[in-house]
Amino acid sequence: MGNAETEHEFPKPLWPVHVDVALVHYPVYNKKREIIGSAVTNLDIHDIARAGRTFGVDTYYIVTPYQDQQKLVEEIIGHWQQGHGATYNSDRKEALASVEICDDLQGLYKRVAVKGQKPLLIGTSAHDHEKKISYRVLRSEIFAGRSVLLLFGTAWGLADEVVMELDAMLPPISGFGGYRHLSVRSAVAVVLDRLLGRCEEE
Repeated sequence: MGNAETEHEFPKPLWPVHVDVALVHYPVYNKKREIIGSAVTNLDIHDIARAGRTFGVDTYYIVTPYQDQQKLVEEIIGHWQQGHGATYNSDRKEALASVEICDDLQGLYKRVAVKGQKPLLIGTSAHDHEKKISYRVLRSEIFAGRSVLLLFGTAWGLADEVVMELDAMLPPISGFGGYRHLSVRSAVAVVLDRLLGRCEEE
């Protein structure tokens, strides 16, 4: 089949790969395409951390400028890193060890720079964008050793001002119908599997 032949073109990864994930809570859009700051959710913290650990993500950044939201993240992580949760569920502790909080995107870009060089900044969206990169091409770049930061928008997606600063956008995740409303944690898992998951032939 065509897809199987395409997958054989992927090189074996230079492990560990250098991929970070950022969950952006500001600036994002609401349903009316107004720029807002969205709330952090417990499920996003846990599930994206677990997906990241499964696929070898270096760091999972939660980007929010709001002090109360940062405190919530710290309390949740603290429970699973130092509290009762650390001994109750060591797997959860291991996954959440990758989580870091960042105030804003400019601070994030400085933090992820390697030797003064920014990684590829790749965004995700439920909509098509002109400057896009295929999963196949990005996977090949990652497996060849390229550093990549994947940005996922909460609420109704990344604001245009964020997209303008990115190197490229991945195609939207979709089935054969027109419905494109995955939760962000589901989208992260799908994207990471496509970029970092094992092919059946492997």
